[in-house]
Amino acid sequence: MEFRKNIETLLNDFLETRKDLFLIDLKISAGDDITVILDGDNGVSVQDCLDASRAIEFNMDREEHDFSLQVMSAGLSEPLSIPRQFQKNIGREIEILLNDSTKIEGELTKVDDEKVTLVLRYRKPKEVGKGKVDVEEEKEIPYSEIKKALVVLKF
Repeated sequence: MEFRKNIETLLNDFLETRKDLFLIDLKISAGDDITVILDGDNGVSVQDCLDASRAIEFNMDREEHDFSLQVMSAGLSEPLSIPRQFQKNIGREIEILLNDSTKIEGELTKVDDEKVTLVLRYRKPKEVGKGKVDVEEEKEIPYSEIKKALVVLKF
């Protein structure tokens, strides 16, 4: 447990110096393979990953504890998991899978500590007559109802 605490401390010290970066996940396997996943308000560069890796590796003694270390950025295919990730994606289309397996896709417009707000755009049949009408509605979704959220990639 002390090994994990040392890694967390070194990582937190590094992140204190880089307020634009934030931790998404820290995994340490039984074989002491360390995986750090970072994200940033303005993205994560290779240099950012190197700097984080050095902040950990140069302050650990491999003679005392052997480990492997991998530092990476959260990829486009990675789910959004914390409010700060949602915040940086305002204005983008996201797809949310709710706990009840319902899928919702819309433009992310607002984020706070409890929920996200999407603008949903779709067509529905007219109430009278034939044809369809364009509909735009706002939907608030609490984080507690989100099973998975992904940015929709459009080419």
